[in-house]
Formats: sequence, C-alpha cells, structure tokens
Amino acid sequence: MTEYLTIGNGQIAYDVTGEGPLIVLSHGMGDHRNAFRHLVPLLVDAGYRVANADLRGHGDSSMNWTSHDGSEAISRTDVAGDLLALIRHLGGPAVIIGHSLSGGAATIAAAQAPELVTAIVELDPFTKKQTFPLGALLTVRRYRRGALRLIGTQLFKSLGIWMSYLDVAYPNKPSDHAEAMATLAAKLREPGRFAEFMKTGKSTPADAHAQLPNLAGPALIIMGTEDPDWADPKAEADAVVALMPAGLGRVAMLEGSGHYPHAEAAEQVAELTLKFLAGQQHA
Repeated sequence: MTEYLTIGNGQIAYDVTGEGPLIVLSHGMGDHRNAFRHLVPLLVDAGYRVANADLRGHGDSSMNWTSHDGSEAISRTDVAGDLLALIRHLGGPAVIIGHSLSGGAATIAAAQAPELVTAIVELDPFTKKQTFPLGALLTVRRYRRGALRLIGTQLFKSLGIWMSYLDVAYPNKPSDHAEAMATLAAKLREPGRFAEFMKTGKSTPADAHAQLPNLAGPALIIMGTEDPDWADPKAEADAVVALMPAGLGRVAMLEGSGHYPHAEAAEQVAELTLKFLAGQQHA
C-alpha cells in the first residue's frame, strides 16, 4: 500500500514490506520505485523491513519541489534529506540502498547522520565528480551508445531517447522488462513528470563527492561490468572507494550486468548485500 510522508510542501511516496531491521531503497533519475520490484521480496525473505521510496518529483511523489539551494534542481543533497526524514519517520536507523543518483544521496545521508544510517549499498552510483573521456567514445561502443543517449535525453528533452538509453542500459532484461518499461513510460508521460526528471540533470555529484571523506560507516559499491555510463565501470567504483576513509568501502562487480543490477540480477545483488550486512553484524 502506498504511503506518503510530508516534507515541507511536498510528499514522498513509499511502501513498506516485511518485519525486522530497516532497509530503505532509493531509485535513480527518470525511474520509479518499481525498479526494485525483484529485490524487495528477497530482502523481506531475509528478515528485513523494506521501505521502497520514490524520489521527489518521480513516481507517485509530489512535484514542484524547491531545492535546498533555492533552485529547481533535484540534487543528491535534496534526496539525502528526504531519505533521512523517511528513516526518522519509520523509527530508524536504517541501511540505505541507493541506485545511480541515489548512490550519491546515500553517501550524503550517511555522512550527515551516521546515527541514522548504519551502512550504505550503492548500485552503479554517480557519487564522485565526473570527467568525460572523449577518446572512449571512439573506442568503447558500450560507453558511446549510453553516453550519446544520455546527452540526447537532456538536450532534446526526449522520452523516446531516454527509453532508448534504458534499452542499452539493460543488457540482460528480466522477464517482465517490457511491461515494466511500458509502465515507466506511461508514468513519465503524466503531465509534469518528465520535466521533474529533467531537474535531476541540473545537479552534479559534487555534493556527494565532498562527503565521501566524511563517511564513518561501511559502504558497498555494486557495479555492473557492462554499465554503459562509464568507459571503465570498475575504475569508477574503485575511485569512489578510494575517496572514502581507508577500510570503509568495498567493491563488488557483477559480470555482464548493466546500469540496473537490482532489476537485471536481483538475486546476485541480494546475495552480495546480505553477505555484506551479515559481515557488519559480526564485525
């Protein structure tokens, strides 16, 4: 059942399933919480209470938010604040599992409120400042196909190009992929929704990058080897961990997975996450 948390003048939509320690899920830009449909039952079966939230402006959450800096952007800092508010509302503390933009938000939340965030799992995250390796556009086809579609989505504000990007970003499509993409496309066609998605492109990972050295708790970076968002996905994941205090972060690569491992390879993501969390309990 969809519930709503009022934060300022907006509402964050979420649902809660299961009993046990709290895990909060947060999806990436241009998506909605349905992206975690395969991961949620695996975490619930493992004994966790799982809150699956829509980003501000996305899914069933309200639109027309004002950013912390007064702009119309949707930043990682904004999302981190929403996640911390949800954790407080649900009686935390919690583990945050954040995808893409929300990976950076998880870093910020954990750095700002370590008493509320016991650990973070970042799925193919945009957590550090980005460079644009022009040479890789010529030499790495996977990266070229993804980058050009991401640029085209922002430049032309095109739902069609975004859906084309998603086709590339899911090299392994789950059995219900076509239905899920049709549902997402319908959501993004709702009045105002695509414009809200475009606000995510007005922010950068600089705010998350700045918080990486301030982490105090453990972090797991899960990255697909076929993620089209980076010329070298493992190098990106390693670079994120290198910016954390020594010993806090670790990297797990999912062979053959793209930018959405929680949908493409939910069982593997669950296995890695549960092993990571079990290790923290026994540390």
